[in-house]
Amino acid sequence: MQFKKITESDSHYSDIEHMSTEQILTSINKEDQTVATSVQKVIPQIQSLVDIIADKMQQGGRLFYIGAGTSGRLGILDASECPPTFGVPHHMVIGLIAGGDNAIRKAVEFAEDSLTQGWVDLKAMDISKNDVVIGIAASGTTPYVLGALEQCNQHDITTGCITCNAGSPLSVLAKSPIEVVVGPEFITGSSRMKAGTAQKMILNMISTSVMIKLNRIKGNKMVDMQLSNNKLVERGTKMIMDELKLSQPEAEALLLKHNNVRAAITSYQNDTTQNR
Repeated sequence: MQFKKITESDSHYSDIEHMSTEQILTSINKEDQTVATSVQKVIPQIQSLVDIIADKMQQGGRLFYIGAGTSGRLGILDASECPPTFGVPHHMVIGLIAGGDNAIRKAVEFAEDSLTQGWVDLKAMDISKNDVVIGIAASGTTPYVLGALEQCNQHDITTGCITCNAGSPLSVLAKSPIEVVVGPEFITGSSRMKAGTAQKMILNMISTSVMIKLNRIKGNKMVDMQLSNNKLVERGTKMIMDELKLSQPEAEALLLKHNNVRAAITSYQNDTTQNR
């Protein structure tokens, strides 16, 4: 298959600057509605990668996301939400972006054009064969990501990718590629839009599925979440009330004693069993 950058194809819309606000919003929404269908088509690819990641992490491995620009920021966002949501250590899921942390808020010129820096950044994190590296690039051609995955392959490190072009150089390099083709953007080439939405959806699916497989969810509840604000303390208290049939004061006291929903429930159940 000849590689074609669908992400750079001309928009289906013309004279956008002459549209009314309603026309702009309606057109963007119309395009966004196609993204979920595009993601649905690649669920088998996502499933394969999730199973690989879960297996590696059960053996002590880590998950790395690596990208540039919007793709890099999305990886960092997903990684940063894993500890508070699932109670895992911060080093378990790691996001890397071309240009370093400064590039999270402000674009660093030409940072993504280095073929070597991605691997330098991974080595700084003591990357090993136990880990999985997912390259994220809508175009599938970002040098920073390509160079990193090429070195990972040479060092027998498991690789995957999320890209929005079929048959891209990144897809060829990654051992477990995910190619979610969402078509031309509303504004030609603005891959922060549909492509970014698709990447965000897939990242949600990957991290959530992996954490479920790692037993970080009980029933449908985030029993290992970090209690970092009053809202989460209230949510945790409600979980304990529902699970153990306790009053609100009893449940909150138990939660604050153990500082973890799962630990609070387990301790109470153990004490109840011993006192029978």
